[in-house]
Amino acid sequence: MLDQITPVILTKDEEPNIARTLGQLTWAREVLVVDSFSSDATVEIARSFPNVRVIQRAFDDHAGQWTFAQQQVRTPWFLALDADYFVPEEFTRELSSLAPGSIRAYRAAFRYAVNGRTLRASLYPPRVVLAAKSHSSFWQDGHTHRITVDGDVGDLHTPLVHDDRKSFRSFVERQKRYMVQEAEKLRLRDPRSLGLAGRIRKLVIVAPFAVVVHTLFVKGLILDGRAGLRYVWERFVAELMLSRELLRR
Repeated sequence: MLDQITPVILTKDEEPNIARTLGQLTWAREVLVVDSFSSDATVEIARSFPNVRVIQRAFDDHAGQWTFAQQQVRTPWFLALDADYFVPEEFTRELSSLAPGSIRAYRAAFRYAVNGRTLRASLYPPRVVLAAKSHSSFWQDGHTHRITVDGDVGDLHTPLVHDDRKSFRSFVERQKRYMVQEAEKLRLRDPRSLGLAGRIRKLVIVAPFAVVVHTLFVKGLILDGRAGLRYVWERFVAELMLSRELLRR
């Protein structure tokens, strides 16, 4: 199965992350990196790996960038990764043992890490990461993308690890952009189509403090020390930015 899969990564100034992620993908005949004209050493690092093909394209939105990347894939399946994902060896072994049959995509859960310290829980949801090229497409959902699959979706047993090593300042800059898009999505979406998290977010000022209580005590991150507190602080800041954008509207 591994020889039928092309890992795909979108990048923009991912110098702190990209070498670690690509180092876990030496099993792939080809890894496709679609870069949005990084200003750091991302492209140079990526090209130092012999199995990596780098294409640069100006960024429009995540769905457009992923659709372009999918069109460049030369194998029947692609593995959609972020540059800050860590791919464990157990995950690769599970990929090698897959026999898809009628399944057209696979969903993976995630473990969240802060500077290498794995947290006991997070708010990061499972998502489709492995899909058949001819049975999948992308659409924009707020600040991010979703994959639509024409067929059955299975679940992988081994989680991926999300471990972003970029600075807090970089996190804040990204969230400023993301929350403009998230606020617009919440403003336009039929309230009846929103899940519990979406409905709480529309309460504006309530949401930032609700996420602190939920992550610290319901998810138990108060037991994860500084790493847990860093994650809670990031979620609080992100929700505060979203509340500000919603108030503007």
